[in-house]
Amino acid sequence: VGVGEQSDVEGNIYPNGKPWNKDWYGPVTIPAKGQTIEINAENLKMYGQVIKYYEYNDNVIMDDNTLSINGESITSYTFKQNYYFMMGDNRHNSLDSRYWGFVPEDHIVGKAYFIWLSLDPNKGLFSGKIRWSRFLNLIH
Repeated sequence: VGVGEQSDVEGNIYPNGKPWNKDWYGPVTIPAKGQTIEINAENLKMYGQVIKYYEYNDNVIMDDNTLSINGESITSYTFKQNYYFMMGDNRHNSLDSRYWGFVPEDHIVGKAYFIWLSLDPNKGLFSGKIRWSRFLNLIH
């Protein structure tokens, strides 16, 4: 088995315990406002920290497969806001949502409008490294 194959599990990939790595990630459903999920051991690995830290709930207690909010055991949960999966601009050298999870909409403070620079990692500095066809392209 070579590097980048699915069996090369990385222990620091979000959420812990999944057999994923930076190249083999998912499938994953990104939480959306109004989306309801069943609460179980598998979902708590993926969404428990989001519910506890970003959904503005009081008194959230989690164990391996249960969730309680304000002392009430919860069997399903409806998200209060949208979340995003953020991918770094240098995919193999970025610590992004694959490592720290989803970003809540209220934490996003800007928007990318254009590609400033795009480099070809397989070319030398003086032999076509800059991808001029992408230079200053608008992002839609």
